[in-house]
Amino acid sequence: MLNKLVYSSIFFLLFSSITFAQDDKQADKVDTDLIVVQDTVKTKRPPLNVLAPSKAAFYSAVLPGLGQAYNKKYWKVPLVYAAIGIPVYLYVRNDKDLDLYRDAFKRRLSGFEQGSEGDPFPSVSNDGLVRAQQQLRRNKELALLIAIGMYALNIVDANVDAHLLQFNVDEDLSLRPHFKYNERENNTNLGLTLNFKF
Repeated sequence: MLNKLVYSSIFFLLFSSITFAQDDKQADKVDTDLIVVQDTVKTKRPPLNVLAPSKAAFYSAVLPGLGQAYNKKYWKVPLVYAAIGIPVYLYVRNDKDLDLYRDAFKRRLSGFEQGSEGDPFPSVSNDGLVRAQQQLRRNKELALLIAIGMYALNIVDANVDAHLLQFNVDEDLSLRPHFKYNERENNTNLGLTLNFKF
């Protein structure tokens, strides 16, 4: 009884492994039928420059807009100068106005009356001069923060743009839909083909 059980188990294991092997071969055959072969001409790509992003960031840190020029994105250079130049202009303008209001306030504290000869703001009270100084100082600091932020954004933009220029978008790496006519079932099959060519 035990021998029959051992023999039947061995026979069952051999038979099942053979059937699994046949299924794998058939599955491989079916898969090879579905592969779409395309003849393409391989194009030579320039070698990958791993230092390009760091060079672009360094150039933008040294002179804003130079990293964008290094990446050959010349249209971004005026945008960089406008993004940094406008806050710098506002900083300088608010600083000059702050000095003017501060001098007028100091003049009043030294004993000159409101509206006296040489007073640049005869109609503004002392409290108005203090409030104007606070507002101009706040505007000046905000303009400085925006200018620093735009300078940093200029560096980040040059670095990211240099990374994206090296991104592979040629035909050797593609995902395409394809249609195949199935002769056995007399209909068309829709599928996606993902091609990797090295």
